[in-house]
Amino acid sequence: MSPAPPVRSDDPGSFPWSVFHERHPKLVQQVLDALPYGPAERAAVEDLLAESTTGLLRPLTDDGDDHELWLAWGRDVWGTPWGEAPFLWAESYFYRRLLAATGYFGSGAWRGVDPFAPFKDAELAGPAVDEELAALDGLRGLTAERRTEALLASALWGNRADLSFGLTAAPVAGRPAGLVADDSRLLLAAPAAAGPARICLVADNAGRELLPDLVLVDHLLTEAPATEVVVYVKPYPYYVSDATMADALATLRRLRSSAEPEAGRIGLRLWQAMNTSRLAVRTHPFFCAPLPYREMPPDLRAGFAGATLTILKGDLNYRRLVGDQLWPAITPFAEVAGHFPSPVAALRTLKSDVVVGLDPQVVADLDAYGTPWRTSGTHALIQVHGMA
Repeated sequence: MSPAPPVRSDDPGSFPWSVFHERHPKLVQQVLDALPYGPAERAAVEDLLAESTTGLLRPLTDDGDDHELWLAWGRDVWGTPWGEAPFLWAESYFYRRLLAATGYFGSGAWRGVDPFAPFKDAELAGPAVDEELAALDGLRGLTAERRTEALLASALWGNRADLSFGLTAAPVAGRPAGLVADDSRLLLAAPAAAGPARICLVADNAGRELLPDLVLVDHLLTEAPATEVVVYVKPYPYYVSDATMADALATLRRLRSSAEPEAGRIGLRLWQAMNTSRLAVRTHPFFCAPLPYREMPPDLRAGFAGATLTILKGDLNYRRLVGDQLWPAITPFAEVAGHFPSPVAALRTLKSDVVVGLDPQVVADLDAYGTPWRTSGTHALIQVHGMA
């Protein structure tokens, strides 16, 4: 297999270019409006924005615990224009630098303050979550198979679709509209076929995405033969809404304190599962690394190696699994995901250019419409490797 070139952000008009020149300026303004940062923090954030669009990549100057790691990760890109670095690397570094600019790693009062917390908190407290918690009561009236399908659909679509979507959508048959690759039947059969299982789930976003993820985890522990589930979260705030331990606890409290009967029961079961270690929440510095999973360190690889199945949620995890490279979309998923140390399933809404494992006719049909189907979040996929 010939290596594909890495995605970069130096092509004006491309999706990666728009992230740095259109999305990030809006994000920076939202961050500065959301919390009362002082002049020093505001100036540092604005300097970062200017550097990331017109300047050169500079090493970290803060004292974060990951300082030495980033120095090593960046040894090949320091001093180069941001746009010439691999997109995954540069985008990841932008969020690490944004934390430093807001004082997250400093010694002052802003130390440890999540700059994205106002967005996460508002979403978790919003009326849409109330509706999703109420929709959970409908799960009890479904067959076990239909309940699993509904929860899988909700976990897949994350922020785009709520739990009520999963409860009312038609059962999966063939390739539904919006789903460009569908290994759901293989995924649904995987844990049962393997017997008692240890399942890992690498989380993506907090809020309305983590909520159905945790409901799915509860289902795996109570109705599927999972003896243990390990949920991996980020070690610090990342990519605006990526879930941390604080976000996992906030979501768990939201479930447990809900007045909706089924939501409360799910929250209590998850709480008790953590008490007994049937459910563990873990993290690792590599989850905030600007590198593909192919380069994960030995200790993290060993943690995944014994899993019956690892579920990777979201777009960023997909990019890291297959490599943030310009692969032909028909490249077999197994060729670029086969390095993962356990059987792996990717549940991902498409929000970037990278995609593999598609049928040629599917690609031709999607391209014929002339819409940005790879980046619009209107399409999704479920892909599995390593399960017979």
